Amino acid sequence: KVQRAIEATLQHYALDDISGHFHDTYGQALANTLAALQLGVWQFDTSVAGLGGCPYAKGATGNVATEDVVYLLHGMGIDTGIDLDQLVDAGQFISDFLGRKSSSRVATALINKRSV
Repeated sequence: KVQRAIEATLQHYALDDISGHFHDTYGQALANTLAALQLGVWQFDTSVAGLGGCPYAKGATGNVATEDVVYLLHGMGIDTGIDLDQLVDAGQFISDFLGRKSSSRVATALINKRSV
């Protein structure tokens, strides 16, 4: 669906004018990000620790976790200039401050790995 939507959008807008904005309500945000990347989209809205939601969609989760997208990009050999460990620390800090669990799977895995 994401690829079809982007292909349709490209009929009217330049690639540089398109960005991905994916909530992870159904656990598909990272897959949608990859699908958009494969079509050349390079701008994405993300949220540290996956925080957020949508005031117009009751029950919607936050945007895809920044940590998860950075891990994906690094795994693809794309240099983001972002220190993933520091990003994970920032997400953990804000999650602790807000009394919420991070929804980043990557952050959870890396934090668990540190405590072993």
